[in-house]
Amino acid sequence: MENPQGRLIAVVGPSGVGKDSLLALAREAFADRPELLFVRRAITRPATGDAEAHLPMTPDAFDRAEAEGAFSFCWRAHGLGYGLPASLADHLRAGRPAVVNGSRKVLAAMAERFPGLAVISITASPEVLARRLSARGRESAEEIADRIARAGEPLPVEPAAIIDNSGTLADAGRQMVAAIGRLMV
Repeated sequence: MENPQGRLIAVVGPSGVGKDSLLALAREAFADRPELLFVRRAITRPATGDAEAHLPMTPDAFDRAEAEGAFSFCWRAHGLGYGLPASLADHLRAGRPAVVNGSRKVLAAMAERFPGLAVISITASPEVLARRLSARGRESAEEIADRIARAGEPLPVEPAAIIDNSGTLADAGRQMVAAIGRLMV
């Protein structure tokens, strides 16, 4: 009898909500669980110390990789290309779970590609988001307002867990670890 498909857990939320910090805490908490894969995305942006540890690619290299089947799933958002490695599909087919930093924009397509997709939605109050985004210094006040407005839009896939990261990172981190623990079985 074939193993059932492993579950893909997509962590989504607006920019500035703390997904990368929460994913880092979860990765550390599950370090002794080798069956749980934390997916490293390919992204068409340089690696920086203040963002997720991704595989940086030029747009041309990304396009070639996509054409050659290097990704099990990819999308474009905010002028960037994002790709999940082809090895993810093998990991899931082996019946093992995986966690990925996802995108709200492609959740419906991701759910079609990965049956059993579970979504963890990270939220924060508009005031907290505005403060965090402003502190980053990457966006104008208008761009920040647009991001905050989009943060309130409903998700195309019902989340299995919602974590409010308006308070302490430790509290939200405990909730994140608990949610992944529930969903990975």
